Amino acid sequence: MNIGSVLVAFVAVMEEANAMAPKQFHEVVMGFPETELSTAYGKPAYKAFGKFLTRLRTEDDSIVLGCVPLDEREMLCEADPETFHFTDHYRNYPYVLARLKRLDVKTLRGYLDRQWRHNAPKKWLKAWEEGAPLPPVTKKAAKPRTGSRKLK
Repeated sequence: MNIGSVLVAFVAVMEEANAMAPKQFHEVVMGFPETELSTAYGKPAYKAFGKFLTRLRTEDDSIVLGCVPLDEREMLCEADPETFHFTDHYRNYPYVLARLKRLDVKTLRGYLDRQWRHNAPKKWLKAWEEGAPLPPVTKKAAKPRTGSRKLK
């Protein structure tokens, strides 16, 4: 056995050790204040302050991460295509997909923190950061659809 094969085996073991399971993903997401399990476009999703935070895509076991500028997304996908990718659906939006089993908790928290802070009302976020009493959070009710939609 040479050093090269030992390193390959070590990297494989470390990747498996860092692999995140759906339960751990759920625990990390729910660790953010004012976060709840909900739906978005008919799929299970997590919302913070009543707005989309993230979801686990069952079709490819990837997490949807928001608040990722397009240039950063391109860099991530180029630097680590085994972890980061996107589909045509997300092409023109500031989202990146990350394969669950390739993410570690620290990286996930970092990306979720961006979207969570973006969703938080500014007064609430300021009070939370200062350790002051938190103002009540009012979630806006979903707007009813208007107009007629033809069903085929």
